[in-house]
Amino acid sequence: MSTAEIMPERRLSATPAAAANAPSDFRIIAETADYVVADKPPLLLVHPSKPSAARTLWSELRHLLAFEIANGGQVSIVNRLDRETSGLVLVAKNADAARRFGLMMQNQRIEKEYLAIVCGWPDWDQRVVDAPLARQGAVGESAIWLKQTVHPAGAAAVTELHVECRFTRPSTTGERFALLRAKPKTGRTHQIRVHLASVGHPIVGDKIYGPDERLYLRFIETGWTPELEKALLLPRHALHSAFLRAGHESWTSPLPADLRDWIRTDARS
Repeated sequence: MSTAEIMPERRLSATPAAAANAPSDFRIIAETADYVVADKPPLLLVHPSKPSAARTLWSELRHLLAFEIANGGQVSIVNRLDRETSGLVLVAKNADAARRFGLMMQNQRIEKEYLAIVCGWPDWDQRVVDAPLARQGAVGESAIWLKQTVHPAGAAAVTELHVECRFTRPSTTGERFALLRAKPKTGRTHQIRVHLASVGHPIVGDKIYGPDERLYLRFIETGWTPELEKALLLPRHALHSAFLRAGHESWTSPLPADLRDWIRTDARS
């Protein structure tokens, strides 16, 4: 597991200090004239999904980069993360950079690595999951429209998995867990979450691909409850965007406190 520390927040070069250094849930860890790299906390939406006043990383960055936008810049999210996923997000600041990064994503030339806490101890140290993915509702039944599944008629999807450590901790669902590094070679919706569930090691806290998809529907109705905590253990799925590489540039982010604290110190490799 990487022990690299996130760089402290700093003022963006063309933004007033008061605005750039205001308390925020995300941190800027790198910036050039072409891009910023943000470290997103869990539960912050990356981009507006519908008209609302909800805070999003996109809207916060538009505020932070107001000077650049007023002078022809833009805020273009390159790699989107699910709301509950934390970690690195690459953001283009102008049209040329957005076009360049977009082509790199399309050609699978942006390298991504995630850290995930999963249920159980894998009986392998590394493996490749090569399993096509399709929307569950298109090939079967699901009450959740966006839910994906492994299906031969789906789009090609490949994920490389490595065990970082195995550890134990008491819980209502068992005591064996593992920290994995996942390297998606394709970019399908929910790819890592589906692939891990398909090999018998769902991500801790995953409301859709964990023990029962009905937990997600219950969460939508009731919010987080003690009953859901007993079944899911964590209030968000334990997935973190830990590494990005685009060309000669790369960035890292260690596990955030909520996931780091969940891993016991007696972890065994």
